[in-house]
Amino acid sequence: MKKFGGQPLFLDRNDINTDEIIPAKYLTENSKEALKPHILEDLHLEDFDAGKDITGKSIIVTKANFGCGSSREHAVWVFEVNDINVVIAESFARIFRQNMFNCGMLAIELPREDIDTLFTLGTDAVVRVDLEQNKIIAESSQGQKINITFELNSFDRELVQAGGWLAYADKKY
Repeated sequence: MKKFGGQPLFLDRNDINTDEIIPAKYLTENSKEALKPHILEDLHLEDFDAGKDITGKSIIVTKANFGCGSSREHAVWVFEVNDINVVIAESFARIFRQNMFNCGMLAIELPREDIDTLFTLGTDAVVRVDLEQNKIIAESSQGQKINITFELNSFDRELVQAGGWLAYADKKY
């Protein structure tokens, strides 16, 4: 099973949609890898530069209704090819959330208070997800430590542990 952890990218906004995650003009690309350089290129946030701010990040921490808009798998694939395998948000668009699990990635929902606490850690923080214990363990570069418990239903857990829907189906059927 893959490890879930690393430096977070904090996206301080609600309603980040799939067109901002991967613009529709790239949906005709022939491979997931071709999507890689276009991650979040249409996301407009103050002091955010997709070209440099994403480098080295493996987790996204954001606000409510993440992944709304079109129900395209490309929005999850662009995270996958950029080695981002966890998105932590207050809530997700239903199809985006399920596409994350179908690809063997984690979509973790937390209450607003916990999201706000994670935002206090700063950009140099390290966040690790212990899937067996349902815990997020986070530490700032100044030594501030946070432990947050989350819930995950058993089927989504099995999808993630298997590495996604295809690997799960190969094992089960």
